[in-house]
Amino acid sequence: MQPMKIMWLLIFIFSSLYTFAQPKQEFRAAWIATVDNTDWPSKEAVGNVALQKKDFIALLDMHKRNGLNAVIVQVRPATDAIYPSQYEPWSEWLTGAQGRPPVPYYDPLQFMIEETHKRGMEFHAWCNPYRAEFKIGVSTISPSHITKIHPEWFLVYGDKRYFDPGNKEAQRYVNTVIKDIVSRYDIDAVHLDDYFYPYRIAGVEFPDTDSYKKYGKGMNKEDWRRSNVDSIIVLLSKTIKQVKPKCQFGISPFGVWRNKDKDPNGSDSKAGQTNYDDLYADILLWLKKGWIDYVAPQLYWEFGHKSVPFEVMLKWWSTHTYGKNCYIGIGLYRAGVNAAWNDSTQLPRQIEAIRKTPNVNGMIFFSSKSFLNNPNGWNDSLQQHYFKEPAILPGRQ
Repeated sequence: MQPMKIMWLLIFIFSSLYTFAQPKQEFRAAWIATVDNTDWPSKEAVGNVALQKKDFIALLDMHKRNGLNAVIVQVRPATDAIYPSQYEPWSEWLTGAQGRPPVPYYDPLQFMIEETHKRGMEFHAWCNPYRAEFKIGVSTISPSHITKIHPEWFLVYGDKRYFDPGNKEAQRYVNTVIKDIVSRYDIDAVHLDDYFYPYRIAGVEFPDTDSYKKYGKGMNKEDWRRSNVDSIIVLLSKTIKQVKPKCQFGISPFGVWRNKDKDPNGSDSKAGQTNYDDLYADILLWLKKGWIDYVAPQLYWEFGHKSVPFEVMLKWWSTHTYGKNCYIGIGLYRAGVNAAWNDSTQLPRQIEAIRKTPNVNGMIFFSSKSFLNNPNGWNDSLQQHYFKEPAILPGRQ
């Protein structure tokens, strides 16, 4: 063989090996919910610092084994704190009673961040923006809780108490709390979930008439409610970037923006509630304006779902990212709930579909405890096949 041909052959072989060896860019995460002791700490670990640390490390190690590269941990589940805060009391789900510090004393958030970063994983601080009392009459409420100090900022809807999203003082307070977290902790992102205005209760109107009369300024109520949510997103976006420019700001909305029967730009779905019309969250506007860095729609349905098929929603979101990262929320918790989720191919097919879809950069699983029993052998599938090779986080070399 001629020397020139040999040289080009060697260049091809080495370049192919180099290309093959490069890990792909893909966000692979799991939510770790603290509300009502969903994922961590377990009910057995409430008030037990040693067990809390042991259990969190076990969760992280499981996620690392499964090939994940990020965790999204709920640090403010109900206007309380899984960390020492000058603004909000310790969470009852950490110590058993709201306002009671851990004994022996430690900073759970600092501990969790350090352990996560030790494993080369990102830590996204998940905050619920407006839920203030998880279950009225059941939740323990500290005298220092903001609902006691400023009761006029809150509204009761169903069995829960929420900030009034139309109250500007309440918005500024939430911004102060988030600013404090970003300022004091080495988090990689602030992550908000889908609870802005609460999900509708059939036949019950959200009781914000007085606030609307005071602040509505001639807008119709639905547009006014959306503007209230827009304003907190803008405020938080500016604050986060001012305090820590590299800290991301992500939103995990309900999976449907609008149904097509309401808006030609909506998805071909028949969702009973939507972000725009019921939760008053105009996610597309936030993406277009660059107020958020990533969107993580909760597509917890299966392929072929009669009202909201996974494949239809995946395609719709891929065409509405506006240049921002899009990570698909996968409903691992649904394993075994019906024939579709009893099918061991459901999760692998969703991962494959995500990877084949343009403008989609990864996935997040809900929730962590769903992995514990290796449902349908899916932990094995991730470890041995889908996440066997490591992945670089999108946009972070």
